[in-house]
Amino acid sequence: MSTATFNSICFNQGYLRKGAVKISKVKNRGQRVKFYVGEASVLSTKCMQSSEKNKKEVRIGLLGASGYTGAEIVRLLANHPYFGITLMTADRKAGQSMGSVFPHLITQDLPTMVSVKDADFSSVDAVFCCLPHGTTQEIIKGLPCHLKIVDLSADFRLRDIAEYEEWYGQPHSASELQKEAVYGLTEISREDVKNARLVANPGCYPTSIQLPLVPLIKAKLIEHRNIIIDSKSGVSGAGRGAKEANLYSEIAEGIYSYGVTKHRHVPEIEQGLSDAAQSKINVSFTPHLMPMIRGMQSTIYVELSQGVTIEDLYQQLRKSYEDEEFVKLLDKGVVPRTHNVRGSNYCFMNVFPDRIPGRAIIISVIDNLVKGASGQALQNLNIMLGYPENTGLLYQPLFP
Repeated sequence: MSTATFNSICFNQGYLRKGAVKISKVKNRGQRVKFYVGEASVLSTKCMQSSEKNKKEVRIGLLGASGYTGAEIVRLLANHPYFGITLMTADRKAGQSMGSVFPHLITQDLPTMVSVKDADFSSVDAVFCCLPHGTTQEIIKGLPCHLKIVDLSADFRLRDIAEYEEWYGQPHSASELQKEAVYGLTEISREDVKNARLVANPGCYPTSIQLPLVPLIKAKLIEHRNIIIDSKSGVSGAGRGAKEANLYSEIAEGIYSYGVTKHRHVPEIEQGLSDAAQSKINVSFTPHLMPMIRGMQSTIYVELSQGVTIEDLYQQLRKSYEDEEFVKLLDKGVVPRTHNVRGSNYCFMNVFPDRIPGRAIIISVIDNLVKGASGQALQNLNIMLGYPENTGLLYQPLFP
């Protein structure tokens, strides 16, 4: 579509007055859309509010709305032109408003939260499921078959249900549904996500790790052995539940390594890397809890394949992600920082030569609540329903 200038129109739920908006590079539904804004515009709040209620095309159910990932879904959907929330569940907060549970969302016009057993799905087209693992299987199994579902729990990420039972300590109760689930690492599995009814949204650590490693493994640029991963996460990754280990006095001014050798994201990481390699890969993975609210960094140590250089790794990552909206390879020598992706759906990465010959260091950063959870979930649902995948996700990082 050629560049056009629109004056005094109602655009994405708002009148644009006293200026002009230039829109270019608009692609068909299902592709990326970029808006270039020229002169200053004034939005009519009245138009925005009324059309927001009347013109949302897709009715969203949010299960488990009272947790951090549920709150992030609400925040992201506040600027989504097509998705509107019509159902919210939170068993322990049933009967309460979202604004009373999360005061920063008090401006949003949302339904009162109800218990899952009282939920009416007749006014819902798609569901974000933000419930804890173990509770999700039975609930999703009972949902109407016409619903598109993105599950943010771990319940449908592992294809091998025996492996799920081993790592999560309980049998899988929806094995037939597991066969239907698509693992939704968006940039890697976009075509599979497009045709899915149920998407298993990846975990935060696996997202930060697989995005840089999968292209390198597929290109046979790194060895499958001796992959060492040191990951660090903000405290919000542990959820909103009251836990002694997450108290301020327990977390502040220190670093805490946890799940050493037995973190539940290990089989998910190894499943994705093994798929890329078409052979079994095992990794050494240790996560650490950092005294910050949100953010995640994975520092990954790998061996180069015979005859491969650091430049080869850099060029492969550049080739893999140069057209991607949310995955960015930084300029050579620039170290990714969690500060620079905070509140956004971006993943920043880079690769560096190790001082030990034949090895490389890869650093990847994301916001654990956005690209590591709710943002990627929205990206997936956009694709599943045929909308541009960046819709509602063009929030720039919050800095400082």
